[in-house]
Amino acid sequence: MDKSPAYDPNQAGKTEQQGAEANAPKSGERPDQGTAPTSDNWSTSPERETLDDRVMEAPDTLGAKHKYPILAQPPEEFTGLKLTKPAKVAAGITAVLKSGAFAMDYEGPVRGTHALLKMNQKDGFDCSSCAWPDPDDHRSVAEFCENGAKATTSDAQSDPVGPDFFAKHSLVDLSHMTDRDLNNAGRLTHPMVLRPGATHYTPISWPEAFELVGQELNALKSPNEAIFYTSGKVPNEPAYLYQLFVRQFGTNNLPDCSNMCHESSGAALSNTTGLGKGSVTLNDMYEAEVILIIGQNPGTNHPRMLTALQKAKKNGAKIISINPLHEAGLLHFKNPQDFMNPLKALGVLLGDGTPITDIYLQVRINSDQLVMRGLMKCLLEAEQLNPGQVLDQGFIQEYTTGYPELVETLNNTSWADIEEASGITRAQIQEAANLIARHKKIITCWAMGLTQQKNGVYTIQEIVNMHFMKGAVGIPGAGLCPVRGHSNVQGDRTMGIWERPTDTFLDALAKEFSFEPPREYGFDVVEAVKALHDGRVKVFMAMGGNMLSACSDTEFVAEGMRKLRLSVHVTPKLNRSHLVNGEMALLLPCKTRIDIDMQKSGQQFMTCENSMGVVSMSKGVLEPISDQMLSEVAIVCGIALATLGEKSTVDWVGCTENYDLIREYVARTIPGFEDFNTKVRHPGGFYLPNGPRERNFTTENAKANFTSTPLEKHVLEPGQLVLMTIRSHDQFNTTIYDYNDRYRGVHNERRVIFLHPEDMAERGIREKGLVNITSHFEGQQRHAEKFIAIPYDIPKGNCAVYFPEGNVLVPIGSVAYKSNTPTSKFVIVTVARWSYPSAPRFRRGSRWLCRPKHITP
Repeated sequence: MDKSPAYDPNQAGKTEQQGAEANAPKSGERPDQGTAPTSDNWSTSPERETLDDRVMEAPDTLGAKHKYPILAQPPEEFTGLKLTKPAKVAAGITAVLKSGAFAMDYEGPVRGTHALLKMNQKDGFDCSSCAWPDPDDHRSVAEFCENGAKATTSDAQSDPVGPDFFAKHSLVDLSHMTDRDLNNAGRLTHPMVLRPGATHYTPISWPEAFELVGQELNALKSPNEAIFYTSGKVPNEPAYLYQLFVRQFGTNNLPDCSNMCHESSGAALSNTTGLGKGSVTLNDMYEAEVILIIGQNPGTNHPRMLTALQKAKKNGAKIISINPLHEAGLLHFKNPQDFMNPLKALGVLLGDGTPITDIYLQVRINSDQLVMRGLMKCLLEAEQLNPGQVLDQGFIQEYTTGYPELVETLNNTSWADIEEASGITRAQIQEAANLIARHKKIITCWAMGLTQQKNGVYTIQEIVNMHFMKGAVGIPGAGLCPVRGHSNVQGDRTMGIWERPTDTFLDALAKEFSFEPPREYGFDVVEAVKALHDGRVKVFMAMGGNMLSACSDTEFVAEGMRKLRLSVHVTPKLNRSHLVNGEMALLLPCKTRIDIDMQKSGQQFMTCENSMGVVSMSKGVLEPISDQMLSEVAIVCGIALATLGEKSTVDWVGCTENYDLIREYVARTIPGFEDFNTKVRHPGGFYLPNGPRERNFTTENAKANFTSTPLEKHVLEPGQLVLMTIRSHDQFNTTIYDYNDRYRGVHNERRVIFLHPEDMAERGIREKGLVNITSHFEGQQRHAEKFIAIPYDIPKGNCAVYFPEGNVLVPIGSVAYKSNTPTSKFVIVTVARWSYPSAPRFRRGSRWLCRPKHITP
């Protein structure tokens, strides 16, 4: 099947050299998004039918680390905790120094600096960390943040992890390394295989690796015995080919990281606005009069968002933050870009930075839904006193349905319930509502602090309700803004990475490629893990990611992984998922976005979609450190050829040689991508269709639908707390760059739990004392030992730990209503002092020491 590229090889990877402003909307303008129908592949069905809602038996979380030599959880040894006061200002000169230090430590001054200066530029590569959008018009010389610098320098690392490395380190040895050390070991350079009964990975050739995957897949009794996972880091072109291969193989088992993060957003938005994405642009942020930030920590997880908030503040915007923790990025911000301006540098260095939040509501975990009800009750009362002056009655009448039912729901919600559950007083909510009442240009941003709650979908629907009441959608400066995590997680869903595909999408694939795609829904992440545990899955393939550490119930996931016949990991670096396997495993080293991707027709580029629906190109700038690394496109095509052979009508060889062919396939099968190859070559890319942005609500009834959400009360037993998992500052998703969380004042340690001082006193827990944590679910218990207690400003009755360390406590059966997202932001726990039988050890460098003086039982 040796076909030549479909297009002129001389044009592969070429971009138009035109002014940056050519296609950029000005501040306050709506972008040109074409006339194609809105499409995002989020289902608009009201419920997720056919879910596996069994309460699975709890794993032995304590015994597993002794039963299995290969650890599924990070090792428990301490690394030397140091505490300082939590920061009140985000970024600043420290962020500049940290960014530079990472680049120098990993890559040296030349290679590291070259990479950073090409990140997020129109002729460079897209940052592989968060999905925050780049400016449409002017971009600064250093268009990146501290965490983007960490991600890029990690991707560009030149330390090789090849056959010699694996010959020295068994899987047992590797599993006792910390997650930081696994990531920082270096880049995978050769395809490696774990043979049956082996203790070490050994080299394998690419043809043999492809043949092994094809043989194992074709030996299955049913295609549904295989699962194909996707990380949000995967660009559009390999994602499209991946889902196409999987569906030609015969299954819709395509779980992805969306299932664990913003699935709740899609579930809430698709039935209310008609689109499972946000409705704003970056320019809208600058125009907004009021911005609500709920369940999000931009200072650590989306640092470039702070620049947009700073600009909004300078334009007069007011910001309301609703979060259980006082995060530095929501308090003050020193823009690192200002240090490059001689007129601003001294003032920024000596001053307190830009104040971000005007009103801070420190809500209890999982009670944001009640705060939103309270805000709407205040708005409704204000409208009754000032008819036509507070709510947008014209918008409500013309565009919406369900408003009377919402009013009834609000009237039936008591202030006593709101205050008791949320910990926020009526007066505090009224103050925030007064800001909202006077304005119409309102944007609400949220992230996993909402989506991973038990009530996550309902809370987001309440946010939508408030925007509909105000008519704050579909106009400049207003709208809904779910802030995505991984850089192309939204694009992967657009490309069809989705276990519940629409018939429209499947029909388009059938027509283009002359095959009948499977119509039966596949497994999402939680269902996939249950199927793994049952032994119903024999082959697991992952395009990037670290599902073992990202998913809830770590030991439960590991039990399923150990039952596999074959695991296949397409990855640039090591992580814990690569260590816990069944009979066989493959590590297939792939290029990252920073690597130059040369194919038969020349250098290639790929594309990504950011949180605001802009699709732009990403083109590597550094020479790969090994000629044994393949692109993700080449790996998918190699596996597809070995598995499907002549049964497939897809030109897999041509797709490998010239990625323009992939984009032509996309253009003919996904609305909004017409003329894809031309539009994406415009500097800055192009906007996808977005109905709600134009007040075109593509729901089944073509209306913006108010929702009357149920109010679920969760009653705790005496002594119980509600726990949430959070990220540290030196990590992105499950990738750990270092052990520090400097904004929260935690240094050189991750095995900590944040507790309210009164909760500590009631349990006889001293500062830096060791505790055990037990989660409680459906009569089951899961345990995590030896966490260091830190008194912190968190609502009484709440506590927090870092993930992935805390994931062992999150039951696989505890999921958000409607979205089936694991409830990492709602775990019922008890916390008790740890009594140690002998002095615990902790690691400092290569030495093992006895229990440090600063840790007390």
